[in-house]
Amino acid sequence: MNLAVKTTSQTTTPKLTYDVLIENQQDGTVKAILLDLPDCQGLGNTDTEAIEKLSQNLQTWLETVKIVTLEIEAPKAENPWMKFAGIFKDDPQFDEMLAYIEADRRELDAQMEEYYRQLDAENKTK
Repeated sequence: MNLAVKTTSQTTTPKLTYDVLIENQQDGTVKAILLDLPDCQGLGNTDTEAIEKLSQNLQTWLETVKIVTLEIEAPKAENPWMKFAGIFKDDPQFDEMLAYIEADRRELDAQMEEYYRQLDAENKTK
């Protein structure tokens, strides 16, 4: 497994957006919880105050951490279906089986078309 960590030294910091859960507490206060980081919270008397405290807590926390992108290369594995590819190439009944499948599929498609036609007709009469 190959791992690569991308770090960038940007002169401008990109803006980050987060989803925040606002939760009214039983004591009348409001808790703002960062959904991506549930340990990062702010408590206040109003939604605005709780979000401001959450924002301050997040700013303080972000000053001490780094954000990096971790790329993990997927393991190269053979497709498990490949071992079945071509196993029927010499089967004399293969063409007959395909014809049966195609006929069955056409019949099912016709049944579904009729069902939807009837459903559409019922909806028009309502």
